[in-house]
Formats: sequence, structure tokens, C-alpha cells
Amino acid sequence: MNEELPTLIDEARAIADDAQKTFGHLSAEQLNWRPNADEWSVAQCFDHLIVINADYFPVIRNIARGEYKASLKERLPLLPRLFGSMILKAVQPEAQRKLKADPRFRPSSSTIDTDIIAKFDAHQREVIEHMKMTEHVNLRTVIITSPVASFATYSLLDAYKILVTHERRHMTQARRVMGTEGFPTREP
Repeated sequence: MNEELPTLIDEARAIADDAQKTFGHLSAEQLNWRPNADEWSVAQCFDHLIVINADYFPVIRNIARGEYKASLKERLPLLPRLFGSMILKAVQPEAQRKLKADPRFRPSSSTIDTDIIAKFDAHQREVIEHMKMTEHVNLRTVIITSPVASFATYSLLDAYKILVTHERRHMTQARRVMGTEGFPTREP
């Protein structure tokens, strides 16, 4: 029934490992450096992911407990499949179009502590636990509303795909920050 769930869980684990290997050694200055005022730092990318992913947790817990009741718009046919595929395409790491984060999900504009990567790692374990909570439900047929766009509905399976794909997008963004001219190098 949920043959894709183990792959999505493995991907979430791999993202956490990749974040630790790639960014876990960075200094506070490196984590918080921004190429310009309009672009995020490495730390802001991870802060954003923690904030936005956590918004899924209440609905996932309700689904896992069998307490979730789909709204009228979540029961409309065809729209969830359309929205799911549109959003998944939009958050692909290679998508050229920049997306503007909803103010509720923007990262902190102040200095972020150097433990942000450790916090993200702990957060990923929580994401995985929430995914596992729903392995007994049919992820394709449970329809939820996007925490970002209240008009968009999609399957819980698509929600998990969007979540890990969105994480990969911001991993790519954080790597670009590190590769930007002017990125601080560590002192010997």
C-alpha cells in the first residue's frame, strides 16, 4: 500500500547525513553569511526547513490517531493530484523559478546559533517518526491542505514527497551560498 514510504524515509535520513557532512563543520560566521540582502544564509535555509516542516506535524498526528476529518475541499476529486504535481515540480532543486517564502515560514533574520545543523538533524528524526506514524494509512487516499497555501490540497504521499524535495532544494541553495564569491574561509 505505501511502497514509497521506506524510500522517502531513507531520503530524509540521507538529507540529514548530507547536511551534517556538508555544513556541520561551518563556523557561526560561515553559517550566517549572506551573499546579499535578498538571499538567505546557509543557517537560514535550515531554519526555514525546520519551521515549515513542523507545520505538517499536527495534521500527521491527527491522521495517525484516526482523528483526521477531511474538509469539503479535501474531498474534491482531481484537484489534489493537480496541486500535488504542480507543487512538487515547483520545489524541485533544479527549478529555475525562485519562490518567495510566506512570512510565516521565513527564517530568522538575526544571527542563528551554530547548532542549527544539529537542530536540523534532530528535526529530521522527528520528520521520520511522523512519517512512520502513518505507515498504516493509505497515503495516496488521505488528502490534506497545504500548510503554505490554504487553497492547495494534495495526498499525504505527495506531502512527504514535497517535504523531502523541498529539503533538497534548500540543500542545493545552501551549497550555492558556500560557493559564492566572498564566502568566508576558515582561518588556519
